[in-house]
Amino acid sequence: MDSNKRPETMARITNKVLADEFINEQVALIREQVGSKKVLLALSGGVDSSVVAALLIKAIGKQLVCVHVNHGLMRKGESEKVVEVFGKQLDANLIYIDATDRFLDKLVDVADPETKRKIIGGEFIRVFEEEARKLTDVDFLAQGTIYPDIIESKGVKAHHNVGGLPDDLKFELVEPVKLLFKDEVRVVGSALGLPDEMVFRQPFPGPGLGVRCTGAITRDRLEALRESDAILREEFEKAGLAGQIWQFFTVVPDFRSTGVRDGKRVFDWPVIIRAVNSVDAMGATVPEIDWNILKKITDRILAEVPGVCRVLYDLSPKAPATIEWE
Repeated sequence: MDSNKRPETMARITNKVLADEFINEQVALIREQVGSKKVLLALSGGVDSSVVAALLIKAIGKQLVCVHVNHGLMRKGESEKVVEVFGKQLDANLIYIDATDRFLDKLVDVADPETKRKIIGGEFIRVFEEEARKLTDVDFLAQGTIYPDIIESKGVKAHHNVGGLPDDLKFELVEPVKLLFKDEVRVVGSALGLPDEMVFRQPFPGPGLGVRCTGAITRDRLEALRESDAILREEFEKAGLAGQIWQFFTVVPDFRSTGVRDGKRVFDWPVIIRAVNSVDAMGATVPEIDWNILKKITDRILAEVPGVCRVLYDLSPKAPATIEWE
């Protein structure tokens, strides 16, 4: 039987009872596969890697070594949340790497979107490899591969950037959720006790905010992006929209427009709000947001985020537009 093929008789995991059965089964399989050896995991803070981390902690505890690389392109508070949940609450064996300067220095004056993606992905692999080589007694590499990854990319979880590790590291893979769909992974994550903001985290691109700070990334514009995004998320949460809209974020493009602040002319950035509903990301529609909510978000961004003089709402569906701007 193909271990990468989901059995036709496998029941969908739709509730805590089924999730607990899956967890108990995987804990036994992980212990059997790993024994007393150590396992390495790139913990991004995304749904898949977080659920795998929680599952492995339950199975083998401190034998799991989690590496979280903060590339400086995370949303506000995300790296801190990973440290809080895994380092403190779950007492994981967690290595935290703040590589912000390393990544942003590599991205200076790089405007082409694909070049940015390659730099971010390649640098992540190098940072992770450096940490992996420091750990001489690790035999296994855990990955958050899920079933759509196997169907679409033959098992390589490319957007987690660990598929490019050098062959000489010779890790054996541990992929406990590889036969699950995303909705099932979320049910398992909830059953493992992970917080909702982690389990129901929105889709987030591998290059992070690097593709929402369009053009050549600057630190001040990146900070404006991070702060405006945090305001949007906070206000959507207050308005009860966070669970109703599939994905929402802000974009700060690499151009300025004229404005007026304190009676003086300024030349500042626009912030673009992007909100879409989708099932599979192949197409997307734009929800109608109450004007009062948009106005409150606009007022806060203009008052609280330095260097911004306009707030826009992107009305473009996919197609012809894409969900992300780059």
